Amino acid sequence: MRITDIKAFPISSPIPPDKQNRLGIGRLAKRDAVLVKVFTDEGIIGWGEAHHGRNPGAVANIVNNTMHQLVVGMDPTDTAAIWSKVYKAQIASHGMGAGSVIALSGVDMACWDIKGKAVGWPVYKLLGGGDKPIPAYAGGGGALGIGRGPEALVDEVAALAEKGYRAVKLRIGDTVEKDIARVAAVRKAFEKIDILTDANTAYTLDDARRAMPALAELEVSWLEEPFSPNDYRSYEVASKFSSTPLALGENCYTRFEFVKHVEAGAVRIFQPDVGKTGGFTEIMRIAAMASAWKVMIHPHGGVTGLDLAAGIHVLASIDNGGYFEASEGYNPQREAPFDRAPYELDADGCVRPLDRPGIGLEVDEAFIAANPVIEGPGFI
Repeated sequence: MRITDIKAFPISSPIPPDKQNRLGIGRLAKRDAVLVKVFTDEGIIGWGEAHHGRNPGAVANIVNNTMHQLVVGMDPTDTAAIWSKVYKAQIASHGMGAGSVIALSGVDMACWDIKGKAVGWPVYKLLGGGDKPIPAYAGGGGALGIGRGPEALVDEVAALAEKGYRAVKLRIGDTVEKDIARVAAVRKAFEKIDILTDANTAYTLDDARRAMPALAELEVSWLEEPFSPNDYRSYEVASKFSSTPLALGENCYTRFEFVKHVEAGAVRIFQPDVGKTGGFTEIMRIAAMASAWKVMIHPHGGVTGLDLAAGIHVLASIDNGGYFEASEGYNPQREAPFDRAPYELDADGCVRPLDRPGIGLEVDEAFIAANPVIEGPGFI
């Protein structure tokens, strides 16, 4: 089997003003995504998602030009060879770094989709996994933003708990006082729910010094991305502020960017994204490395159903998997572009991997045509 063509489709979906959530990095005004379609000479088509990288047109351009020239003609089932060629030619030397890794992620994901369809297996079986329940938390997709006061936030969490979620991720990154008041309100209302927090890189070291002891008292299970993932020194210092574990990974590209965090030991939870860090091929390497150091993997949730479903396949296939990040913010790209939902929450707050060959989703290309890319930042 050979790859005959690759096409990337950047898409955008504006978010109505009344549904826009605010995070530590701004107000989310639109949902962007890049869907990648890989064609083969045997007629099998694979779909993947490359994260938009806050510039979906640019990511799609890398796929349609650079990746196209490098990968067309190769065997789509030889994902290790494809990954190695692109890494050497475009990422390791004079390439566009994270942008190229994101683009490769979508291509790699689509090739694994082709593998599964070729042999009639879902991806989790190809990865050595099994059909098992995966605990999920609500809070992906920009949900539970910092613009809501404590009472409104409690109401929002109540609605999610009613759906069956037993864990939620609260956005912080406002003032420390407001952040703690919101977390405390949710803890008072829900004694048994697992609370996670995400600062979206909005904290300073002083913020973390004041916030982390309070988060520990409120039994928060992790503080995600208080700083940029490349700010290694701040993570090392902050890890001593309280017992609250630090988490990061959605903005780390390839296993090589995780190595220093593994060696430093300050970050105890990794959150790589299948559609950002190098696809299935690379996230499995990251998970194996993390397993040796007893670091848990809680993948970052993607934008569209493709990356969301991909994360569940990974969690069903590793020995150090944790939570699935469900997309509960306003997100028409979660289900609308596909022929089925990427996941369903059961009564125990768990999801399972899709059981059809490949990733398990087929794309409605009419959605792509109806949602052309809107250039410009998604957070304003």
